[in-house]
Amino acid sequence: MAKGGVAVCDQRVLGVSASKEPADSADARHLLLTVQNTGDKKCDLYRYPLVRLGDGRKTARVIAESDPHPGVPVTLAPGEEGYAGLVVNGPMDEYEAKSITLGLQGRKAGSSVGKPIDVPMPVETLYANDFQRVTYWTTAPGFALDFIMSR
Repeated sequence: MAKGGVAVCDQRVLGVSASKEPADSADARHLLLTVQNTGDKKCDLYRYPLVRLGDGRKTARVIAESDPHPGVPVTLAPGEEGYAGLVVNGPMDEYEAKSITLGLQGRKAGSSVGKPIDVPMPVETLYANDFQRVTYWTTAPGFALDFIMSR
C-alpha cells in the first residue's frame, strides 16, 4: 500500500470497456478505454495502460504530453472511472487485430500489476499498426480524447 493506504488498481477490482470515438465513425481508429473501480476501496492507476492489439509485437507507445500531473497516480474511489485514449493506426501497413489486452503499471516505472485484462472489442476487427499511441490515465474522458482525435 502507498502512503495513505491506497492500493494499486488491478484486474480484480476493475471493469473495463472500449468504445469507438466518435461512436458513429465508420472505422475504429480512435478508442476510449474505460476502467471502473468495482471494488469497495479506493485504488490508484499509475501512468498509462500497456495496450497490445491482437498479435502486435509491441505495446502502444504513450503520448508523453498527455500526462496532466506527471508522477501523480489517478485515484479511483469505488464506482469511479478512469480513461485513456488510444489511436489504433496511422499511415502504415495494417494488420487485423481481433483482441485488445490491457496491462496495468505498478508504482515503480516499468513494473506491472496483476494479470493482463482482455478488453471487450468495440468492433469485430480493428485494423492496427505500429503507429498505435495511448494516453496517460485521467478521470476526464474529454481530456484523453483531445490527445488522440488530432492524430
